[in-house]
Order: sequence, then C-alpha cells, then structure tokens
Amino acid sequence: MTDTDSTSFPCARYIKEIGRGPNGARALSRDDTYALYEAILDGRVSELELGAVLLAYRVKGETAAELAAMLSAAHRSFEPLHVQEGREHARPVSIPSYNGARKQPNLTPLLALMLAREGVPVLVHGVTDDPGRVTSAEIFAELGIPHAASHDEIEDSLASRRLAFAPIASLSPKLARLLSIRRIMGVRNSTHTLVKILQPFAEPGLRLVNYTHPEYRESLTGLFTEHSDAAQGGALLARGTEGEAVADTRRQVQVDWFHDGQMQTLISPEHSQPHAPHVEMPESLDAATTARWIESVMRGDVPVPPAVARQVEVIAEVVRKPVEASDNQPKPN
Repeated sequence: MTDTDSTSFPCARYIKEIGRGPNGARALSRDDTYALYEAILDGRVSELELGAVLLAYRVKGETAAELAAMLSAAHRSFEPLHVQEGREHARPVSIPSYNGARKQPNLTPLLALMLAREGVPVLVHGVTDDPGRVTSAEIFAELGIPHAASHDEIEDSLASRRLAFAPIASLSPKLARLLSIRRIMGVRNSTHTLVKILQPFAEPGLRLVNYTHPEYRESLTGLFTEHSDAAQGGALLARGTEGEAVADTRRQVQVDWFHDGQMQTLISPEHSQPHAPHVEMPESLDAATTARWIESVMRGDVPVPPAVARQVEVIAEVVRKPVEASDNQPKPN
C-alpha cells in the first residue's frame, strides 16, 4: 500500500450500499463516490476493503454520476499537461491505449503519427506491456519514439514532435497502482474505465473514447451528456478495435461527438461487405513487423487503410473547431 494509515478511511457503509449484488446494490451519491475513490487513490483504504469495493463495482457497474465523481477524483491525482495548439489552432488529442492487439495489428501508433503529421498535438497514454498482447508502447519503441518518463518529458515531446507516448505510471502513478491490482485479483476494476476517459490536458483537449460492451456505451453517453465537467473539451466515442481507439479496418463503426451537452453522429455505421476492396495490412502482429509497416505507410509506399484515413480527417476537423462552436460543427459523413 502506502506509508499513510491504511485504516484511516473505513468503507463498511459504502460497501453495504454497493456490495449487495447485481439486483440489490445501490449507487452511491456523487459526494460519497468522490470521497471513496479519492481515499482509494491516496492509499487510505485497507487491502481487504479495497478488494471488496473493487469487486462490488465489478459486479454492480458504475452509474454515469459515479463515473463523473471518480473521474473528478482521478483528475486531481495528477498535474494536467500544458500543450500549445498545433497548426491552424488544432487542439490536442488524447488517445488511451490499454489493450493492445491480439487478433489484429495494433494501428494506434499509425493513427497518432498521422494526426501529428496533420499538425495535431497527440498524447498516447497506456500500459507498457500486457502478456499475450502487442502494446502501442512496444510499437512506439520499435519506431524510435521514446517513452516519456516524467511530466516534463511528456510536455517536451509534445512541443518538439507533436507526439508523446506516456506510460500511465508517468502520467499518474496513483492510477497506475490501481491498474496493477488486476494482476493480483485477476479482473479489471473501475480504474480501467477511468483511464480511457481521462482529460489529461490543462486546456480543453479532445479525447478518443472507445467501448467494447454495449452497456458501457450507455453509461458513457450518460456521462458526457449529463455531466458537463466530465465532457470538458469534448469526446469522440466509438466501438473499440480490440479495446483500442483506432478505427477498425474491416468495417466502419459509428462515431459520436459529445460536446456542449450534445451528441452528434459524425460517422454512421456500415456493415462489412463480402466483396469490399482488400486492405493491405502487416504480415504479422508483432511490434517490429507492425512498426516497419507503419513506416512504409507514412512514406507513402503502402496505402492508408480507408477507415483510418477517414478517422484522421474527422478528428482533424473536430479539433480545429472552437470548443463551444454549436453553429460551426463538422458535417456528418
């Protein structure tokens, strides 16, 4: 745990509410949720109670209000990043990368590089390794893009190359500690959702948010439409590609833009077609092969997958709009 008194925040009354099972559990108030998650981040909860809380939320699930409270506490756990706008006043983009690839090539680094080439400052944050998966961190290393080891290195990389990869331990050690508990307990916890919706910038920046299970789409929609503080800077929400925020090269999924308390569908879903044009992809999933393929795409030797090209166009258009630009919204495709 930490050097603080681990028994200084008793959790019995919270566990009593959230730990009654899928049918009897009740949501905590926003204030109680904030106080509980803040104590967890600070290491003021005993290991026994921490395990009970994490499992209770694993079974119950988080409401939009609970997610908003946890996110607020998470944001206070690290120093926000100051990033200068890119070309044509492009606001920065945050891309979470916590899943990696297991069945398809991980093209998150390609998306980041293409956005940076368009003059958009891009922060990719995530884990450095995940057994059985190919992480963005491993691919960035093969591309010669170093992992930022501190807050200052993150800001320096964004200023110099408009691109940074930050291990979550560099961005927020407290959140990294809670993520690591998965390897002890064997299951994910609320923090795995929170790191995918972080707003890491001091100025309003756009977040790419993805979901795998439909119930998370519902809770995230509620979060971004009902809680203005959680939606600051806006978010693009789409079904993930193996949990990554990059577009799926096999099909076009729906992309929704949340801003100013509104939701606008920018890209409508398309079903995969049996006779769709072939999309050239890396021959292997490993980091080295994927990195060499990405380099060939960036040189123009290999065509950009259409779904990724379309994603880049939409993101680049959104980040060049003023934050509160209801009258000048990107046209849906």
